[in-house]
Amino acid sequence: MAEEFIERRIITGLIVSDRFATDIEPVLLIQDLESATARRIAGWCLDYIKKYHKAPNKDIEGIFEEQKALGLPKDQEEYIGGILSGLSEEYEREQFNSDYLLDQTKSYLKRRRLLALSESIKHSADSKDLEEAEEAISGYLSHKVTDSESKTVDPFSSPDLIRKAFTYSSEPIVVFPKALGKFWNSQMTRDSLISLVGPEKRGKTFMLMEIAMTAMASGCNVAFFQAGDMTEAQQLRRMGIYLTRRSDKEKYCEERYMPVVDCWLNQTDDCHQSCRECSCGLFPQNTKQEDVTYEDLVKAIELNKGYKACRNCEFMYVAEKGAVALEKVPAVKVLTWKDAEKKMAKWQSRSKGRFKLSTYPNDTLTVGEIWSLLDGWERSEGFVCDVVVVDYADILAPESGVSKQDFRQQTNKTWQKLRRLSQEKHCLVVTATQAASTSYTKTTITLKDFSEDKRKYSHVTAMYSLNQTPQEKKLGIMRLGEMVVRDDEFSANHQVKILQCLQRGRPVVGSF
Repeated sequence: MAEEFIERRIITGLIVSDRFATDIEPVLLIQDLESATARRIAGWCLDYIKKYHKAPNKDIEGIFEEQKALGLPKDQEEYIGGILSGLSEEYEREQFNSDYLLDQTKSYLKRRRLLALSESIKHSADSKDLEEAEEAISGYLSHKVTDSESKTVDPFSSPDLIRKAFTYSSEPIVVFPKALGKFWNSQMTRDSLISLVGPEKRGKTFMLMEIAMTAMASGCNVAFFQAGDMTEAQQLRRMGIYLTRRSDKEKYCEERYMPVVDCWLNQTDDCHQSCRECSCGLFPQNTKQEDVTYEDLVKAIELNKGYKACRNCEFMYVAEKGAVALEKVPAVKVLTWKDAEKKMAKWQSRSKGRFKLSTYPNDTLTVGEIWSLLDGWERSEGFVCDVVVVDYADILAPESGVSKQDFRQQTNKTWQKLRRLSQEKHCLVVTATQAASTSYTKTTITLKDFSEDKRKYSHVTAMYSLNQTPQEKKLGIMRLGEMVVRDDEFSANHQVKILQCLQRGRPVVGSF
């Protein structure tokens, strides 16, 4: 059963993933596979890969038709047809975890060849043909599979490895638009561990959900682990609000102002671009942007009924002239479970099973349990995760062998395990952590505002702060700041502003 699962995954990778196909082609031998059907499909794929230097993708269907015309055993024809019909979702998926499958495949090939070597040596020893046994050992060593978990290479003469280091490892698998994308897309890659940090009730769960939903829209398989900050019902309700953009509370469904991205030059009537949306401003040219309050903005918009927010030219972003405006949105009906169910059904058909939510009571979920669930989904459903979201790291239960009394060691071990998860599963892991009480009165969170153990900084590839003053909260502004960013310059003062309307379930409605 295990052989059938991994061989089916290998065949899938050979068909749909250019990267996996070209990486495994020099290593894979047809006789390594146990199933006759898998050997046949692999043979078609390897011939195609050698000729065209890419995976066959939908061309495999044409190859299958040609082979049927030449004559295939009936049982193989039906089995292969079933495999190919199940690949339609993989053809459409933008992300495929080729690194993880490559590790699994090499481990499988290594085991298969060791078993074959063992049988060959035993047979030769039983027949007292020691020379044949030595030849079998020599043959194994000449085709030995290098273990990808730990290996030694010559970095100066490995062009393929250099190419991969500069391309695949730096490609974002979760893609955000506009200023927010420019701010952190480069860190949304495989093998990365990203964390958000902020005080209580700053919107960490909302932002984690935004990342998870954007990941799914980017073509990723996503697993969202709710570690006890919310119950399953609360999480599902919040997801329903997010998808429908409607609240289940009447007070948030009334007519209201929603923040939108605008240009400060537009608001001060200091823009002369022909693409400008309107011909009037909101404030005198000598107004300081940081002095504008929510009440000022509402009053100005009410007095200037013809005013329209404008973001039509790139100068706004280049000159860092972004600003927040308010647009009145009409009242909506209070969200019901039927509305949420209908919307979620639509997303289900669109996501094709690419999202899993797993909820645990507080202080019961461990990283080891996350690992076990991911392994189980791979074996039973072929669900290989691209993005793992954990809400949130601070309330994970301690790993086995770590005392609950030693909070610092417990924290360090948890973050180490999360980092290892990102590396061994070749996935993006995203979580959050609480800021210390020293951050509560600060305008911007700094590295000094860590909770429990500062060693968590050393394990993440990037950590971003969630910053917000009371006035910014009223305006719907959240500032994301850099705490640490690996392989890049970073500064707590390098920030992007995102606009939010959490009352309608939207953690990000724009950015500048």
